[in-house]
Amino acid sequence: MSHSAPIKAGLADCRNAWVETLEALAAEDERIVAVVNDSVGSSKLNGFQKKFPDRLINVGIAEQLMVGVAAGLANGGRIPFVSAASCFLTGRSLEQVKADVAYAGFNVKLVGQSSGVAYGELGATHHSIEDFAWLRVLTPITTIAPADAWETAQAVKWAAEHEGPVYLRLSRMPVPDLDLPGRKFTPGKAEVVRKGSDVTVIACGTTVHLAAEAADKLSDKGLSVRVLNMATINPIDVEAILAAARETGAIVTVEEASVRGGLGGAVAEITAGDCPVPVERLGFPGFVPTGSTEWLFEEYGLSVAGISAAVRKVLARVTK
Repeated sequence: MSHSAPIKAGLADCRNAWVETLEALAAEDERIVAVVNDSVGSSKLNGFQKKFPDRLINVGIAEQLMVGVAAGLANGGRIPFVSAASCFLTGRSLEQVKADVAYAGFNVKLVGQSSGVAYGELGATHHSIEDFAWLRVLTPITTIAPADAWETAQAVKWAAEHEGPVYLRLSRMPVPDLDLPGRKFTPGKAEVVRKGSDVTVIACGTTVHLAAEAADKLSDKGLSVRVLNMATINPIDVEAILAAARETGAIVTVEEASVRGGLGGAVAEITAGDCPVPVERLGFPGFVPTGSTEWLFEEYGLSVAGISAAVRKVLARVTK
């Protein structure tokens, strides 16, 4: 029996939801400041700068300094949102993120822009596919990859209220909003996008709507596919993962990131220890070629067809 994928028509840039929400929060709370590395435009913070010129700090192309300044601001009672391209925010300043933010436990909000392979043709230096693996071991940092504009807005609101370090992973690729009634954003909890009993697809960020579409296609073939939006990579929803393993017997993970150490790695660790089932990980195997974002998604199976093929592959490994 066919079911319509729970996706709204039209595409939205999650960065618009991010800045609109941040400006609204800043208007109500003067502690909120933005810190950038000469990335006002790419972070879409032009409007924020005009409204709050004294609350945007541009350190220039100096990512380590940017994170250090944010830590100092947090120590002084401010709520800094550090916005920069994910590849530079997590790569160039990883030591400061580790020592000044995670270890110190400062109330810094790291906002990684244009994550994954959004920079496409600029190549591996500008791709950010390692950030999940790097940050997941820094356990104090809540790591969130919103699936759509609605979830982005909710994540920004939550981050502003939460006392502690947060990493928000945003893309510049427009995505559709999920059409799920009564949605509630709860960090650390998976969102059920589709119910199913034959196999589970666990996705995050820009791949969630693709997983939902694949489940819709597979339902026409008689497969019942559960789809989970695992927006929070750390802390991850262990209970939902183990329930998927027990109840469906096979899992496919989908992420715009490396298959090593991120969402797929976390799911494999959890299932291997408590409920071993076949796990097929979709993502990037390592450095990927220069090419458009769309081509890279297709080439590495981050597509409806690719996810469908991974589902069939993992089901073939299930011992009946």
